Amino acid sequence: MVKLGFMRTYGVSMRHILSKATSNRLIAFGSGMGVTALLQSSTAAILLLISFVKKHKVSLGGALAVVIGADLATTLIAQVLTFDLSWLSPALLIMGVLGHNIAFKTDKYVHLARVVIGLGLMLLALSLIRQAAAPLASSEILPMILAPLEYDPIMAILIAATITWIMHSSLAAVLLFASFATNGVIDIELGVLLIMGANLGGAIIPLSVTYNEGVYARRITFGNLAMRVTTLFGCFIFMDEILGLLHLYSTDASRQFVNFHTGFNLVLAIVFLPLTHIMARILEKIFPVPTAKSRKEYHAVYLDDKALDTPVIALASSARETLRMAEIVQGMLEKSIDAFKQNDERLANEIARKDDTVDRLYATIKSYLTQLTRKALDPSESRRYMHIITFATNLEHVGDIIDKSLVELAKKKIKSKERFSDEGWQEIKKFHARIVENMQIAQTIFLSEDPELAQQLIEEKRNVASAARNSSEMHFDRLSAGLPASIATSSIHLDIIRDYRQINSYITSVAYEILKGKDDGMEE
Repeated sequence: MVKLGFMRTYGVSMRHILSKATSNRLIAFGSGMGVTALLQSSTAAILLLISFVKKHKVSLGGALAVVIGADLATTLIAQVLTFDLSWLSPALLIMGVLGHNIAFKTDKYVHLARVVIGLGLMLLALSLIRQAAAPLASSEILPMILAPLEYDPIMAILIAATITWIMHSSLAAVLLFASFATNGVIDIELGVLLIMGANLGGAIIPLSVTYNEGVYARRITFGNLAMRVTTLFGCFIFMDEILGLLHLYSTDASRQFVNFHTGFNLVLAIVFLPLTHIMARILEKIFPVPTAKSRKEYHAVYLDDKALDTPVIALASSARETLRMAEIVQGMLEKSIDAFKQNDERLANEIARKDDTVDRLYATIKSYLTQLTRKALDPSESRRYMHIITFATNLEHVGDIIDKSLVELAKKKIKSKERFSDEGWQEIKKFHARIVENMQIAQTIFLSEDPELAQQLIEEKRNVASAARNSSEMHFDRLSAGLPASIATSSIHLDIIRDYRQINSYITSVAYEILKGKDDGMEE
């Protein structure tokens, strides 16, 4: 709830900070700390970061500096949460619920109220962890299970890393181990090993989540893992000195654990922050960019799963992908007239294959938007969601008309070896040009949401209907006059005009959606 609340309210700003603050490693380090403090998750910050690296908006060296800052920020959060703040949980929950109800129609404040509720639930969870761990202090079995791990440090680290990965949060794992210490279940020596494992597991989480996202993601996550493993080996070497320092600064076992967690990441930052650019060059050699095969046209270009927590960005990405789909459909529409003109069956088949691309893109966009609806959308975002899904659906219908009707009509004309009358062909060409122009206007309306342009397109729909009727009347006049070419191609001519008119109806629907959205917005 904390992450979603901040992403909905300040997601664009946080993305802007991450994308712009990586030219200087110290600023990048600070931005990583700041974003992680807001999101309460270093993994969430890393996932945001990967999306920028993949788009070449952030250098790898700057990205590693952000990761170091994100890792350190989680330790500072742990420092705060180890204090007994159980009294604050009910206060935050009451404030959050009241704020949510009061600000119900103000989207920004609703999401900020959810942040407060989320913080209250986090503190409640910590209190519950403490209560659940308390009976373990008198357990005779648990110490017997954990005691051997003190003499098998590798196993202790691996078990702690596994627990961290299962919990999907190094912060939660550290707080769990600290609660064990508070209740006397484990001592400081074993605790240090478990905290090492939590730090290792914290690097494995983003690695496992993003492993299939390509070389740019692997560079960041393996770089993070390499820094953690190197620091872990250093801790092994200086284990006695570390234990002495922990005893020196605090006698509270849980505080010692969290101090070591902070110290581990602070040392990591001191050692590796000056080396981020060197590490970047090494990682680029270890993980070279493979020789890129051309991206399949039906693969989404603009959809980014990491943007789903920020609907305004996810909707913009969906709109861009829908416009790309519209460009493909427009290409099919433009070429459809050439298939009739050139009597080229290969061109007709090529147009039909494009419809498979349109269908796959539509399925991808629809699936992406379906994931987005699982998040709470405000009224303006809901309207934009409907604009996008409606326009994409109508584009898919247009593609089907071209594929299943116009292409088949072209093939029928090719097989029959008939030709249109000169007058009939000119009517078809002019009608087609008009529809293509309306297609371009519809895309502009979809992008700009301009109500005046939408009204013009609706008026043009009436003109298209009138032009279709006139074309039919003139065609029947030619039939009455007994023109052989008109008689031979009569059904094809009328079906083409019908299909182009139906296509125009589908693309004009975007104008109705925009005007409906404006009216709904005024009512609200």
